[in-house]
Amino acid sequence: MGDIQQLDLSSITINATKQVFKTMLSMEIDPLPSGSIGKVSGNRVVGSVGFAGVVIGNIYIHVPGGFAKEMAAAMLGMEPEEMEDEEEVNDVIGEVSNMIGGDLKSRLCDAGFPCQLSIPNITRGTDFHIDTIGWMRHERIGFNKGNNPMVVEVFIKSVA
Repeated sequence: MGDIQQLDLSSITINATKQVFKTMLSMEIDPLPSGSIGKVSGNRVVGSVGFAGVVIGNIYIHVPGGFAKEMAAAMLGMEPEEMEDEEEVNDVIGEVSNMIGGDLKSRLCDAGFPCQLSIPNITRGTDFHIDTIGWMRHERIGFNKGNNPMVVEVFIKSVA
């Protein structure tokens, strides 16, 4: 088994996120320079999946509420103003989280860290934060699509 500290978690996360957006949403997104991560504030939707095995961790995708609707419309072949059902938006954000998490899980398994993926979870709100206590690795990567900021966070630690 390899060393969890040696994984290029940032590149893995950037590549997975860009690929999922391109393939599933037909959207090009740009990672922000590491010094300007950005922040998603106001009404936001956060999709998350966890993984457990030789390593445990979580991945969170923070998206502004309006951009979440755009993402759902793109995946479902609709216009954003047609997206009236929050459940459809939640399903799409959950699926995007699942696909990015699945790519990360696959890379972890390939690197000698076998693990399984959880089902996606959705959190919605305007005033909350996610604690990052006790993780060996934490990557926070900002992306931009037009004027829409997005943040992907990955937390992992080895349990072996």
